[in-house]
Amino acid sequence: MPHALITGANRGLGLEHVRTLLGRGWTISAAVRNPGSATDLKAFDPGDGRLRILRYDASDLKAAQALRSEVKGPLDILFANAGVIGPDPHNLGAAASEGFVDAFRINTLAPLALAETFASQVADSQLRVIALQSSRMGSIADNDGGGRYAYRASKAALNAIGKSLSIDLRDKGVIVLILHPGWVRTDMGGPNGLVTPGEAVSAQLDIIARANPAMSGRFFHINGEDLPW
Repeated sequence: MPHALITGANRGLGLEHVRTLLGRGWTISAAVRNPGSATDLKAFDPGDGRLRILRYDASDLKAAQALRSEVKGPLDILFANAGVIGPDPHNLGAAASEGFVDAFRINTLAPLALAETFASQVADSQLRVIALQSSRMGSIADNDGGGRYAYRASKAALNAIGKSLSIDLRDKGVIVLILHPGWVRTDMGGPNGLVTPGEAVSAQLDIIARANPAMSGRFFHINGEDLPW
């Protein structure tokens, strides 16, 4: 039975990934900041032991190691999904702030810590995928709007980390996918998003399902096209 570890699993895209993969017969380790209040997540529990809800705070760099004591065996997918939009205000004039540092800790360093912690368990699986939830806003070439300094910078740095991971984990057979979910109608994306969580997750899982070494370290739109760095 395939196994996925998904962070930020209590809302938005993470919650939809859990719902979809449980429906496909997967075992899910769902990592959330506060398991006690993860009501929507608990509603998906099939009651057969395939869903484990685990405490994980992406702002704590020791959290990945603590999670390792709870997540055993091979991991077909490690999905570093937890993220934040960053501080408000986030544009020129007040962008350099402690909130900027917090965004980097959650959006950039936490996924790296997860990859360092769980790479061997991913390598021991059949699928062997580390998926990083990035954003088109992390593309430097595609930035024609400015602003959103913390979010753009933290996602651009995440992309650089994903590329390095793809090289450093190549000999282990691990495939690193850097994914843009589209503009999704979630709490983070807002009500004007162009795709639903279900559409975004279905497209991301299609990309993951056909993962191969030639795809590792590349930055993908949900339509399967490569995005510019």
